Amino acid sequence: MQIHEASSIVGLTHKSIRYYEEEGLLKPKRNNNSYREYDSEDIKNLKLIKFLRELNVPIFEIKKLKNQEFTLESCLQERIKKIEEQEKNYEIIKNMCLEIINNQESYEKIDISKYAQVLNVLEKRGFVMEPIKKSHKQKIWGAILSSLIFSLFFIFLIFIITYFQLTENSKMPWILYFFFIVLLSIPLLGIIVNLIKRIKEIKGGEEDEASKY
Repeated sequence: MQIHEASSIVGLTHKSIRYYEEEGLLKPKRNNNSYREYDSEDIKNLKLIKFLRELNVPIFEIKKLKNQEFTLESCLQERIKKIEEQEKNYEIIKNMCLEIINNQESYEKIDISKYAQVLNVLEKRGFVMEPIKKSHKQKIWGAILSSLIFSLFFIFLIFIITYFQLTENSKMPWILYFFFIVLLSIPLLGIIVNLIKRIKEIKGGEEDEASKY
């Protein structure tokens, strides 16, 4: 099967699958046309990689697991250790927030020097608060809005050319008119295709695996 079929079965984006290939976690065979061909073993491997990534196992640890340099038990014990460390750090943040509430601090009068020291200690430990992620719906609407802005520019140009072509006495040759319309329609179609691709990537859940590691 080809990459679009593998992507549909496993629930990963094309970009993620290719990234895993680049990292040496996957080596699909090539057919006579040099297209990647994914077999049942590749699908099983992709499902396992996806499962481990959902547990937030880093790529380099998955490589060690694949190369038998690391046992699954050791890998998961390491995850438990990191989770427990995060829980302790979040507990400190939680208690700090409760202290601020109990002290009835206000936005105008709060003395943050004491609390900043706590955050500095956590930062030295390598703790960073997880950013709030946008929902898929927000990201999709953002992609639609940006695509619409670019699309309106080309639609406006097509409208202006068509308006003058139909209303002015001195018209350009029709073959030249259609040439300009086709020329302006190409990027418009490209925007639509890229929007569809972008929405699929957002729904895929792993928009850019390479950016994480």
